[in-house]
Amino acid sequence: MKPFTILLATSNQGKLREIRELFTARAVCSPHDLGVFADAPETGETFAENAMQKARFYRDAAARVSTTPFLVIADDSGIAVAALGGFPGIHSKRWAGDHVTDAERCELLLEKMAGISDRRAEFVCAAAAILPDGQEIAVTGTLEGELLRALQGENGFGYDPIFFVPELGKTCAELTREEKNAVSHRGKAMRALRESILANG
Repeated sequence: MKPFTILLATSNQGKLREIRELFTARAVCSPHDLGVFADAPETGETFAENAMQKARFYRDAAARVSTTPFLVIADDSGIAVAALGGFPGIHSKRWAGDHVTDAERCELLLEKMAGISDRRAEFVCAAAAILPDGQEIAVTGTLEGELLRALQGENGFGYDPIFFVPELGKTCAELTREEKNAVSHRGKAMRALRESILANG
C-alpha cells in the first residue's frame, strides 16, 4: 500500500481504537485531529449508503484544511433484530435519542423485546474507502448472535453487552479486543476492505 495517511471518518473512540488495531502499520488520524468537528449526514437507506456518504463528506472536509493525500475510511454499523423486523438497523445509534448512553440504549432495546422468545440478532458493518485517486470501495461484514435479557460484560461499546455469540459462549462485551476483532462484523468488514485496498492501491 502506498505511503498515505488514513483518515478514519469517525469520532467514536471505540471504533477508532478497533480500526487502528486493524491498520497498525499506517499513520492514522480522525477528523478531530484535523480540526474538523462537523458531523457527516446519514440520510442513506442502507448501511452501505451511509458509510460512503460519510467517507465522501470527510474526504471533502479534509481537502479544505489539508493537502495530505488521505485514504478515507468510514463505516456505518448497527444491530438488526429479527423479531423486530430488522429494527433498529441503520437507526441503531439515534433511535432512542441523541443523549442516551450505550447502557440506556441497550436497556431500552431489551424493553422492546420483553416477552419475545425469538432473540436472534445480527450485527452489520458496511465499510467504505475512498483512495487518494478517488477510487471508491465498499464491503460489508456481519456477525450472527442472540439478545440476552440483561447486560453482561464490561468491554466493548454500543450493544455489545446484550449481544451473545453462541459459538463463543460470551457476549461481545466479554471478549478481549483481540477476540472481538477476530469475529466481529467490523473486524470482518475492515479486513475485507484492507484486502480490497491492497488489491486496488
